[in-house]
Amino acid sequence: MSIVVFGGDCLGGIEKNLYAWGVKKLVHISGRKPFDRNKNTLPKTTDFILVLTDFINHNTARTAKILAKEQAVPIIYAKRSWCSIKNQLKTERIIEVKKN
Repeated sequence: MSIVVFGGDCLGGIEKNLYAWGVKKLVHISGRKPFDRNKNTLPKTTDFILVLTDFINHNTARTAKILAKEQAVPIIYAKRSWCSIKNQLKTERIIEVKKN
């Protein structure tokens, strides 16, 4: 499973937890660098997009939404906390939920 994470300067333990849940490839786009803001493609193997809502600007969030719609990829919005991300993954049934 491959995901793209938009927002957040540093993922910390979130990255480790996602890998433990079966993610094989993770691309992180913070949105702070000018190159990140103009990102207009996703890797072809992207299974879903995760947007960290409390660490992203409006233009980058809009870009993520447009890319998800264009490429028919599910998108999840969550705060930058593992609890919030885990709850959204459960709700959307994107990844098989494990107990941790």
